[in-house]
Amino acid sequence: MQHKLDAFARILKIMDELREQCPWDKKQTLESLRPLTIEETYELGDAILQNDLKGVKEELGDLLLHIVFYAKIGEEKGAFDIGSVINDLCEKLIARHPHIYADVKVNNEEDVKQNWEKLKLKEGKTSVLSGVPVSLPALIKAYRIQDKAAQVKFEWEHIEDVWKKVEEEIDELKIEVRSRKSEVRSQKIEEEFGDLLFALVNYSRFLKVDPEAALEKANLKFIRRFKFIEERAQQLNKPLKEMTLTEMDSIWNEAKATGM
Repeated sequence: MQHKLDAFARILKIMDELREQCPWDKKQTLESLRPLTIEETYELGDAILQNDLKGVKEELGDLLLHIVFYAKIGEEKGAFDIGSVINDLCEKLIARHPHIYADVKVNNEEDVKQNWEKLKLKEGKTSVLSGVPVSLPALIKAYRIQDKAAQVKFEWEHIEDVWKKVEEEIDELKIEVRSRKSEVRSQKIEEEFGDLLFALVNYSRFLKVDPEAALEKANLKFIRRFKFIEERAQQLNKPLKEMTLTEMDSIWNEAKATGM
């Protein structure tokens, strides 16, 4: 434990020094750091998906730097410091885990999640959904909205019903596509397409699949296979634009057969 405390004290000391002496660090604000923090968060996500533990360690360090940086700026403004940030977090964790720190009984993970949402409402949250950040990417936001609604029992009981909803949304989209005749109709197509994606995200929850991770893995798989096509086209000395879809599809299947 002591070596962890020493390491944390070290980064706090370094941040004090950087804020006082480094021209770049002295200029940073909460607002200027925000896009950099978002970038670091995505880099951590990439490392996790690639099971790159060395990368995860590095990106966690980068995120920790940002947390310490924000706390330092908060301290300079007289609003908060790293100590109050951590203590507030500790108090929140204790209050939201009464099954550990009090006499509340739970049977499983779902009970814990439901208690968490009830406690948040008691803390003054006006809606079960109020904890979902507005700026979240749409796919992740859909998952979080549905997950939170489920904590108050607003969801299907059986996975078969969830799939029926997906099929219903597919049929509604098909109807709009077949009858497309105007700009208004195009807006309806967009609406029905959105409903279908929302239903599929809900289905992913019942399958216990992270839709964001699943889609990103599909993206990476497509990139690997498409690059294989590009490399093979170069070997054949034939530009992609001159290849037929059948030729490219054949190479794609070759990449697929190798497990790429």
